[in-house]
Amino acid sequence: MPRPEPAPAGRPWPAGARIGAAVLLFLALLGILAPWLAPSDPTEQLDSFGGRWRPPGTTLYELHLANGSALLAEKAERQGELFLLTRQEREETIPAAAVVAGPRPRTFWLGTDHLGRDVLSRWLHGTRVSLAVGAFALLIACSVGIAVGALAALGPRWLDRLLMYTVDAFLALPWIFLIITIAAFTPSSAVALVLLLGGTTWMGVSRLARAQIRTVSEREFVLAARGLGVPPIRIFLRHILPNISTPLLVDATLRAGQYILSEAALSFLGLGIQPPLASWGNMIQDSRGYLLGGWWLVLAPTLSLLATGLAVQWLADSLRDVLDPRA
Repeated sequence: MPRPEPAPAGRPWPAGARIGAAVLLFLALLGILAPWLAPSDPTEQLDSFGGRWRPPGTTLYELHLANGSALLAEKAERQGELFLLTRQEREETIPAAAVVAGPRPRTFWLGTDHLGRDVLSRWLHGTRVSLAVGAFALLIACSVGIAVGALAALGPRWLDRLLMYTVDAFLALPWIFLIITIAAFTPSSAVALVLLLGGTTWMGVSRLARAQIRTVSEREFVLAARGLGVPPIRIFLRHILPNISTPLLVDATLRAGQYILSEAALSFLGLGIQPPLASWGNMIQDSRGYLLGGWWLVLAPTLSLLATGLAVQWLADSLRDVLDPRA
């Protein structure tokens, strides 16, 4: 059986592919390691006193109290049996016996938001959520789309017509209105969002898979395998699927970026990931109305979305050029 022709030996991968893969790998590692890298719970409101805006690089002193709470102050000095705290240019005192740990300096590298939550912790956990939503939505869309496309291309003619009519009917619906309508009437959760994104976008994959399978299924090596009595499922897995992997892989790479952007858009509209769970989309939504006083709130998620979109585009273009033997 002819195999897809690999890239010539020594053919270097374009710089765009290396940069795109490095960016995506870096963000994926941050998401996986978020529970260990995040300096605090992303939902914890650390700064419980007035004026919670803290720009990037702010260092405060943290004290843990016997009642389980924590205090943050610009200055903390022990004077005998008391701690003298400076908080928002106001001085307060608390008994030293009430402090079980601290004061220890703590730097908020990306600042805090309007609720006193650490932006770095929220960004790390938001990276985990946004990338996971995109990855699992892509898995659902590709699995359903390839299965439907294979049934349409290899099944009887009536099944092909029925499936393609169904696909055309779904594609005729405005996607953005469809997904907003469904999201408005379904419970908001990460699982529901994954099912929503994957379950409403598999149609394009199915049409691409059908077209590619119909082309490859007429090749000589497939006809020879059928003549030898090879089971259809083995023909599909061993002879057809490897030869249609390049266009499907390029399409899947582009779709991954689209799902991440779609999650951000839905979360920004309040129809996706709901607080207190962090995602890039609802971090941007939380920053509305605070951009003049807290520009850093929107910086990390916006740059992450921009970097992800560019990385996916570069990687998809490079995959198409490198894996396509006609390139």
